[in-house]
Amino acid sequence: MKAVGFDQPGAIDGEGALRDFVLERPKPKGRDLLVQIKAVSMNPVDTKLRQRPVAEGEAPKVLGYDAAGVVTELGPDAENFKIGDEVFYAGALNRPGTNSEFHLVDERIVGPKPTQLDFPSAAAIPLTSITAYEMLFDRLRVHEPTPQGSHTILVIGGAGGVGSITIQLLRALTSLIVIGTASRKETQDWVRELGAHHVIDHSQALAPQIQALGIESPGYVFSTTQTDQHFDDIVELIAPQGRFGLIDDPAVLDARPLKLKSISLHWELMFTRSLFETPDMEKQGELLREVSSLVDEGKIRTTLSEVLGPIDAKHLSMAHQKIETGSTKGKVVLEGF
Repeated sequence: MKAVGFDQPGAIDGEGALRDFVLERPKPKGRDLLVQIKAVSMNPVDTKLRQRPVAEGEAPKVLGYDAAGVVTELGPDAENFKIGDEVFYAGALNRPGTNSEFHLVDERIVGPKPTQLDFPSAAAIPLTSITAYEMLFDRLRVHEPTPQGSHTILVIGGAGGVGSITIQLLRALTSLIVIGTASRKETQDWVRELGAHHVIDHSQALAPQIQALGIESPGYVFSTTQTDQHFDDIVELIAPQGRFGLIDDPAVLDARPLKLKSISLHWELMFTRSLFETPDMEKQGELLREVSSLVDEGKIRTTLSEVLGPIDAKHLSMAHQKIETGSTKGKVVLEGF
């Protein structure tokens, strides 16, 4: 089967950059599904892992952590899907990625593809929707009011992949006032279109802009990007006893300034359940089933912004370059081999 991977870490245009490979088609075991990949989308995790050493015996390392496709084979213990089902999912860190013609995935982290979406539009959703959903409802617990600011949430990086779906989930499933951030007119318009009540510019100081809105200080803050640049602002603007969550990887995060306001700190990684095979691992499949229903009911929509081309080294390299700019809107997708 065709696949795209790399042998050694490095810059996307360097010697260790992505290459096309032919690999043996895998066989499903246990609760695995073998999925014929129809479309994949790019995430920052792909670019981060591309720059890490490849484990001995693992080369070529195949990346890819979002996919939509068709079930072609079942493991002996699989019970949730049948051959021919159209599915979408985000894969696992400790298994080969989705940038291959066929891919093995544990059925517990798989959902039925929304019937109203084609494969590229569906592939844009899984990783970001799981990340957003787990942060909002498992970590920040937005359905449990904070003592102050319980009606308001700030989403930093509202135009990115995670921010784009976070805003929609908030509007579909809560009554919170949503403040999103974006720095360009194009992305600010996008954030408003997705449903944010207010949009502020994250290239400027956030706290004064929040104050100028004339509404309560947010009891919840979700930072999807550049947390180190915004941290002092977050501490200033968040309501006392609020909840702060992040998903990026600041080189240093000194949590001590959160103490004065008794702010709780929450870090989200959507791969945790699959990586450790936690007892509640199946919740990710249930979550994706709910997201699929929300799409089919017209309550949320795909965040696909661009289909770059087929799934090959050339177009995946282009996608990596776009993600590394840190200024993409929505999700970049590749379709077919």
